[in-house]
Amino acid sequence: MTSPELTNQVARHDPRTEEKTTGRVPSRFRGDVAGLRAVAVAVVLLYHAGLSFLPGGFVGVDVFFVISGFLITGQIVAEIERTGRLSLVGFYARRAKRILPAATVVLAATAVAVRLFVPRGDWQAIGGDIAAAAVYVVNWRFADRAVDYLAADNAVVSPVQHYWSLAVEEQFYLVWPLLIVLALLAARALRRTNVRPVLWVGLAVLAVPSFVWSIVETANSPARAFFVSTTRLWELAVGAGVALIATRAARMPRAVAVVLGWLGLAAIVAAAALVSGKTAWPGYAAALPTLGAAAVVAAGPAAGARGPVVLLGTGPFRWVGDLSYSLYLWHWPMLIVAAARFGELSTVEGLAVALASVVPAWLTFRLVENPLRYSRKIATSPRLALSLGGNFTMVGICAGLALVLLGAWAAAAVPTKSRYAPGAALLSTTPGTAPIGPVPERFDVITPDPLQIRQGFLDVPVTKRDNCFQQVEGAEVLWCTYGNPQGATTVALVGDSKMDQWLPAFQVLAEQNDWKLVIAAKAGCAFTSAKVLKGDKSGKPYTDCIEWNRALLSRLLRERPDYVVTSQSAPTALNATGKGVSVDAMVAGVRASWKKLDSVGAQVVVMANNPLPPGAPVACADENRKRLSTCAFDRVLHDQDQAYRMQRRAVTGVPEVRMIDLFDAICPTERCPVVFGNVLIYRGGSHIGAAYVKTTAPHLARALSDVGVPAVYAPQK
Repeated sequence: MTSPELTNQVARHDPRTEEKTTGRVPSRFRGDVAGLRAVAVAVVLLYHAGLSFLPGGFVGVDVFFVISGFLITGQIVAEIERTGRLSLVGFYARRAKRILPAATVVLAATAVAVRLFVPRGDWQAIGGDIAAAAVYVVNWRFADRAVDYLAADNAVVSPVQHYWSLAVEEQFYLVWPLLIVLALLAARALRRTNVRPVLWVGLAVLAVPSFVWSIVETANSPARAFFVSTTRLWELAVGAGVALIATRAARMPRAVAVVLGWLGLAAIVAAAALVSGKTAWPGYAAALPTLGAAAVVAAGPAAGARGPVVLLGTGPFRWVGDLSYSLYLWHWPMLIVAAARFGELSTVEGLAVALASVVPAWLTFRLVENPLRYSRKIATSPRLALSLGGNFTMVGICAGLALVLLGAWAAAAVPTKSRYAPGAALLSTTPGTAPIGPVPERFDVITPDPLQIRQGFLDVPVTKRDNCFQQVEGAEVLWCTYGNPQGATTVALVGDSKMDQWLPAFQVLAEQNDWKLVIAAKAGCAFTSAKVLKGDKSGKPYTDCIEWNRALLSRLLRERPDYVVTSQSAPTALNATGKGVSVDAMVAGVRASWKKLDSVGAQVVVMANNPLPPGAPVACADENRKRLSTCAFDRVLHDQDQAYRMQRRAVTGVPEVRMIDLFDAICPTERCPVVFGNVLIYRGGSHIGAAYVKTTAPHLARALSDVGVPAVYAPQK
């Protein structure tokens, strides 16, 4: 986010002073820059409020990046041309007093609001986010979270998620001035009086690798690419480049400048209206709003009153532009906390909350931003400004850590040990005996406790610990062995996380039946010869999955296990034409893989996919401990599950492939519970937790033996 202070420094300087110190006539008031900030924050707010006609409203952040790069570099170059040097202490002091106080006020207020209105299960995660936001590294935290497949089920929408963009800017502010200092030293070494050519070299060193990496990383991992600094620095560098050519740009023909300015504004609006969540971002697509913003800023002085300033320089735009920093800070936590308190917001409700953020934004602007901005004492003492920023930073860190501690204390107060947690072992293994009755309403102790899951405890198989689960990125087959490595019978588990989830039950049977149990699983990757799509809605082929499947099938054909058990959550794959997806394509793909396994004597067993519960089962169990039936869902979802229906269709008419279904073990009552036999069934999303899966071992043994896999189960003491 750019500060009004910088805009005003560019806009309200004394022409006579600059002409004496720099020898050139400066630009006039930059109302277009002030108004452009209003456009940027407006599209972000309207997008977050849920307005459907702005599916790409997040491009407002890209506009802010350009403005920040322009204003910061313009300020730095002006200082260099005025004094012949750059004071890093002075630069960071100005940033500290301007950025940190308002940001910290919002962080502290958010921590209080989360404590009052957000369920306790989210306190620790959000507290960590607040602390990371206070030191401007939170974008990397969100990037890591975005690609952690196993932790994604219960990932909370953070009320400080929007601080990722501030973190990117602060990291740019850290790197770019240092590069400029190096450029100054290089210019002196080369005895050049004009430092700008050397600055262009420094800018290229920053921008070119960042743009290339943005394209590469966006193609490979768009979720991570969205947050990391390395994919965004080029956007700030574009703004910096505009600052370096500002003097020449001011001399372009007015007609050219007018057209360029309006085309730039149109590009921003078009991006907000046409880009959507399906667009891989940032990558090369971000060039549209980035270059659009650069065009508006570059063309402004030459275009004059015929350019976008005729709109952007009006009172309402300038007023919103002045508030834009505080508006950006306040609107998102208000939306998230309101949703946590009242449930999912409608578009009208979201818009009302976003508009209501004007009130705290105005108060912050008047009571925090302005007093510190115009304080002569702070302005004349860089040490005081840095101290002020440091103290505010500590307040933000403490607010986050306090929330983390409160969450930990809340978790410590919940009983987490149970003398008897049988889970599915309570049930008869006789087929067709479910449902057995109504959903149990409460348990004195739940294992693992839902609060533990919400605070980061991963109730997952040992594949996570043993590095045997391949994440979304990566095509290497991680092949791990459990049970008896020399066992006479080899059982291989292959597929996505919906196969991986069943490993704990198979481990019990492997120990009791002297199996050699091997597993190879990959996030979001069904075991199939078909081409599948990425799960990020990009519509692109999941190339790592396709390569992984080829390597996995090749290894299975070499290893020749006795039995191959597979499951998956994906119902469709790319058609042979490469256009569109269909169930037919997936059916053909899984059958092709099964046929090859059958040719080497491996018997294939398909485990039925379990359905996705509505809502958030773990959070619901935590918040409704005395009314667990509130969290139950209809059994009919099983038959309606698209992956399950695809599996049934695929095995029909293929007698050598058998199918087993443990749905009655995870949904034994009239409606499907989220807790049974003192054990939490789900760890998040549709994934069943490892603790409950282990209790289904007797049911798994019965199902396997029914389809010809020799499996027995002896009750464990």
